Amino acid sequence: MRAVTVSEYGATPAVTDVPKPEPGPGQVLIKIRAAGMNPMDQKIADGAWKERVPATFPMVLGVDVAGVVDAVGKDETKFSRGDEVFGQLFVPPLGSSGTYAEYVAVTENAPLARVPKNVDAIVAASLPTAGATGLAIAESLSPLSDKKVLVVGAGGGVGSFFTQFAANAGAYVIANTRASAASRMRGYGAAETIDHTAASLPDVVRRAHGDGIDVLVDVASDADAFAVLASLVRTGGTALTTKFVADTPALAKAGINGVNFRLETTPEMLQRLADSVAAGRIVSPPITRVKLDDVPVALTQSATGHADGKTVITL
Repeated sequence: MRAVTVSEYGATPAVTDVPKPEPGPGQVLIKIRAAGMNPMDQKIADGAWKERVPATFPMVLGVDVAGVVDAVGKDETKFSRGDEVFGQLFVPPLGSSGTYAEYVAVTENAPLARVPKNVDAIVAASLPTAGATGLAIAESLSPLSDKKVLVVGAGGGVGSFFTQFAANAGAYVIANTRASAASRMRGYGAAETIDHTAASLPDVVRRAHGDGIDVLVDVASDADAFAVLASLVRTGGTALTTKFVADTPALAKAGINGVNFRLETTPEMLQRLADSVAAGRIVSPPITRVKLDDVPVALTQSATGHADGKTVITL
């Protein structure tokens, strides 16, 4: 089968031919229809996780998937052939269950859920990492009703989903994003938008909200920028980053709950996410579609983490 792989950490991704997997005991073989791209995929290929998670080479890249169960292994009971499924396959060893491919075999206990009938595969593939992260962050910050929440990097996948969950929970969302995405963010329920090219985001927020904000959710900033933005948070509030750059002891001394957020995906979480999309309560951000042959170039662009919306590979 065709897949996007790297031969070693740091190698240039390429479309190659690899053996088609077979489902082992308790596994399902998924014929992939779409695969979501995430900035972390390039980081995995570059070796960012090599000290924490084992890998196999050639490493098939990608973790987000949507497709149809093509075959089941012995003792498989959760899914049946023909089931439409989606999930986040961050499963060790990395590369053994990569989703930038035509097929993937994975255990039934992996973070997989059924795709609702009114959600297509391309939308489903955009959900697992970005959508689940947005949902999990919102739930971790509950209750959000009437709280002022600044979202930095709101136009990307995680920011788009979180903005919707937070607004639906009653938060007053201030979305920091590209000017071109301002209308979209207001459609998601954001009360305010601030152009990400503003000369000084902290100054803009201080002028508009002199009493501070309750929550900072930052999916874009480095350590220095995050520390400055965290100073906008009132005593007793929360400053959360998905980049793992929060100095939690220093924030605690200032009376702020610092959070380096890490997603733990479960099938139940994915199902709740999919059901929210199926019910129309949450929508996927704009999706850019690419073919497998175009992935090496698109992956480089995705690694910057600055693009609005989501990129999905169609097969």
